[in-house]
Amino acid sequence: MKGFYPEGWRSPTREGQRCRYTPRALAEAASSNEILEGLAYMCDSDHNLLVDLGSMKGIIPRVEGALGIEEGSVRDIALISRVGKSVCFTVEQILEDEKGESYALLSRRRAQVRCRVEKISRLNPGDVVDAVVTHLESFGAFCDIGCGNIALLPIDSISVSRIAHPCDRMSAGDKIRVVVKSIDKAGRITLTHKELLGTWEENAQRLIQGQTVSGIVRSVESYGIFVELAPNLAGLAEPKEGVKVGQTASVFIKSIIPEKMKIKLIIIDSFESDSRPEWEYFYEGDRIERFVYSPKESAKVIETIF
Repeated sequence: MKGFYPEGWRSPTREGQRCRYTPRALAEAASSNEILEGLAYMCDSDHNLLVDLGSMKGIIPRVEGALGIEEGSVRDIALISRVGKSVCFTVEQILEDEKGESYALLSRRRAQVRCRVEKISRLNPGDVVDAVVTHLESFGAFCDIGCGNIALLPIDSISVSRIAHPCDRMSAGDKIRVVVKSIDKAGRITLTHKELLGTWEENAQRLIQGQTVSGIVRSVESYGIFVELAPNLAGLAEPKEGVKVGQTASVFIKSIIPEKMKIKLIIIDSFESDSRPEWEYFYEGDRIERFVYSPKESAKVIETIF
């Protein structure tokens, strides 16, 4: 929904903000309750956030810095961690300091409340939304889905191919698309990502038996080695000594078997690499009702119903 972007989605820069918001534009935003975005360049000793508006300084008082700060359910680290990053806000007032210089009193909390009421409360499972990754934990990625409102993307919902840690797939600051997976009674939202990365068939049709391609080693077992060929596609290679998880491998495609959802591989070589596979979105719509990963030939049906 327009106006309720994740923080950083529009990526304002310090240089761009210096000439973006004129005093008149800020006054109009105050009267219209428009949500703006700017760069937080400092958190002062009282934990007020200072925002570069271009024509004047913006101040977000500590209690207006985030939902839950005043109540104590959110710690001040939520404010400190925004320094050097984008923040969404509403303009409350244009005031003058003791030197007669104008400054804008801002509220990030109010922008978050509006986003919750006008956007997030209207979301349903299956809705596809924009998100920005805020930070990673071993169990998943936390994502901003609008004005600093956070939802969890569990690690097993990031892709079909298994990964050891979300950092194998994404980094803080990444702009992604996600699907609302579930909403609990408290309104907490859980996200999923893998349904946007294509079916087994969509990924496999780019490969041809006899080709040699590269992939990432994701698991080394006694019976074989799983190699990720795309975020939603993995193949099983024959055992080979010296191969380690996380290495890049050049693999020969021995066979592609849709009815068993299997791709048999032979590892030609494996080596250390800093490369991380990029994902591609196969689905660009705003809502998805049902995702069937498995091909028609497969007796096993793997699907997600929202």
